[in-house]
Amino acid sequence: MPRLIADLTPLRVSPAFRRLWWGLGVSNIGTQITVVAVGLQVYALTGSTLAVGTLGIAALVPLVALGLYGGALVDHYDRRRVSLLASSVLWLVTAAIAVQAWLDVGSVNLLYGLVALQSAAFAINNPARTSIVPRLLEPQLMPAALALQTLAFNVALTCGPLVGAVLVARLGYGWAYTLDALLFTAALWAVWRLPAVPPEQPLDDDADPDPTGAAPARRRVVGLSSVLDGLRYLATRPNVRTTFVVDLAAMVLAFPRVLWPAAGALYLGGGETTTGVLAAGFAVGGILASVFSGALVRVRWQGRIIVWAITAWGLSVTAFGAVLVAVGPGAPDGVLWGAVVLAGVALLLAGGSDAISSVFRQSILQTATPDHMRGRLQGVFIVVVAGGPRLGEMVLGSEATWFGEGWAAVVGGLACVAVLWLVVRLQPRFWRYDAHHPEP
Repeated sequence: MPRLIADLTPLRVSPAFRRLWWGLGVSNIGTQITVVAVGLQVYALTGSTLAVGTLGIAALVPLVALGLYGGALVDHYDRRRVSLLASSVLWLVTAAIAVQAWLDVGSVNLLYGLVALQSAAFAINNPARTSIVPRLLEPQLMPAALALQTLAFNVALTCGPLVGAVLVARLGYGWAYTLDALLFTAALWAVWRLPAVPPEQPLDDDADPDPTGAAPARRRVVGLSSVLDGLRYLATRPNVRTTFVVDLAAMVLAFPRVLWPAAGALYLGGGETTTGVLAAGFAVGGILASVFSGALVRVRWQGRIIVWAITAWGLSVTAFGAVLVAVGPGAPDGVLWGAVVLAGVALLLAGGSDAISSVFRQSILQTATPDHMRGRLQGVFIVVVAGGPRLGEMVLGSEATWFGEGWAAVVGGLACVAVLWLVVRLQPRFWRYDAHHPEP
């Protein structure tokens, strides 16, 4: 049994990682409160699932525009300083979201704009924070550290939506956003306490990345060529590249979060509270997968685990949609508890599958990428893992307006599985990826 429980060694051996883990874990609770509250506020103002999905586009554009450049900055400046500045901007934007709620502005366009600013700061902050972790721990501890980070994130994904839904239902949006601003100070504190983390060897503007991983000469200016260097480097790394492709297949085609407000209001009953329960069910699956990750972090054939995890993800989303199709959009007066339980179990399985996939995708990226390229590939990573769900919200939101929320989830889940196995057929090396002999 102890071999199944999450390995806590990274927390014991690195005080800096321990502080960062706690600080980000607390602040992520507030982030998830805001994610749910913004979706509920937009739905309350418009009554449209498509309008909620448009939040994804508002976040996606700055994420793509700044994510890659943010990764280049991380490779050439002190990562602690970059993260601290970006975190400060995130706190200010969160405060602005709270102010618009307290003033009862009621503008969907303002919410779109604030979400876009938040996404822009996140696009710089996340590659900086993520690239710091491999400098705080030995390489062999990275799978365990990633499992712990996934655990903390999914705890936040469980508590945040429930707290956010209750605050919105009983106290209003202002209290939800204000609590997020207060909790985010934990992340600021954790980043402030970090040691300086300068890049090991910045690159020269005119130097192409060496396929062997050797760091070229020192860079003087961070520009477009630096971003292009990272993309050219990624083009030579098929296994790392495939981790991005299969995640996009899962998130763009079958990310169900945009359907949850309508599921609570029109299908299952219970409104905001049911929305919070569905979000929590998704997160509990991730928590269980992370808590019992002790054996998983020692898995050798990591590509195969990713493929089977994403297959389970697609089938679980399909099952969630099937529940909605079965009950129909009848706007029930009470809560259909049987259907809520079935939908929650489907999302629990989806959340667990996503957590397993995430641990191994990040493990391949972190261990196969040299430090002087890590920031830029983390920039690509954040564009994929954050931008994919945002684009997926728009895709499923559009599908929901065409043939309903239930069928949108069914079609999306099955499409995800089909595209995944097509990718595996085209990239057979990914199926054979061996953690004992990593080939990026």
